[in-house]
Amino acid sequence: MGRIVVTQFITIDGVIEDPGGAEGFDRGGWAFSFERGDEGDRFKFEEVMAADALLLGRRTYEGFAEAWPSRTGDFADKFNSMPKYVVSENLNDPEWSNTTMVGGDVAGAAATVKERHEGDILVNGSAQLTRALLAARAIDELRLMVFPTVLGAGKRLFGAHESPVSLRLIESRPAGETLILRFVPA
Repeated sequence: MGRIVVTQFITIDGVIEDPGGAEGFDRGGWAFSFERGDEGDRFKFEEVMAADALLLGRRTYEGFAEAWPSRTGDFADKFNSMPKYVVSENLNDPEWSNTTMVGGDVAGAAATVKERHEGDILVNGSAQLTRALLAARAIDELRLMVFPTVLGAGKRLFGAHESPVSLRLIESRPAGETLILRFVPA
């Protein structure tokens, strides 16, 4: 059975919106202001190479589907070829290779995808999906790459939950100017 692994670029104040600057957020592109160094690059590369699949929300999927098919190299080749599952009721006719729609039931989608794979199923971006996975207790590991900036505005990863979500820190390490934090459910 696979594991749902959420991995996010995040600011100190919890903002995850538009780290690359492609979404039109007036404070977007903040991740490029910092060096994640060889350690951070290796972390992201190894994470993708070890993954079996991607699980994405519709908006993140659409952004990735626009950006990644034209890229090349080991990372891009893996990203483009691996199975992709999209949790959405509003996406018709996905065009990015190996994409499957899994409907809008987050807990059901997570269970279905975990049954289909043995390794890690990565969730990148997808704030709404991540919050729903947290609420459903469907995340097996949460990986945060924390960037040393405070934006003061923007979509935050952690919103209101019906009940608290407890996590246990399993790793903390620097990566250039960033910090990698890894958590599992407590």
